Amino acid sequence: METQYKREEIKEYFDDYIEDQPKNWIEENKDDLHHYAFNEDYFIIGYYKAEQWLGTASIAFDVLATVKDYEDLNFGESYTDLADSEKVVNMYAYIIGEEIVQEYLDTLEVQT
Repeated sequence: METQYKREEIKEYFDDYIEDQPKNWIEENKDDLHHYAFNEDYFIIGYYKAEQWLGTASIAFDVLATVKDYEDLNFGESYTDLADSEKVVNMYAYIIGEEIVQEYLDTLEVQT
């Protein structure tokens, strides 16, 4: 992945999500945890807020490239409207969220 822009902020979002879930629910839903955390609600709501989150043009282009590359690799084409800052930010959080959730699940396995 080309960029890890605001990864810590996305991780904090996930950590907050996990803290709000009962332990038994987490255990029962490990396979779908990424879906629940990053696909059932928006990470950022609103175009203005998304544009502010993206920051400078060079960062925005890196994020756009990450989303496009991910979708091309996984779906064969890009589905996210790259002109829609809100959709781009939420897809980017989804992508980075995959890594974050996997790291979390890896720590759970080590603890058991």
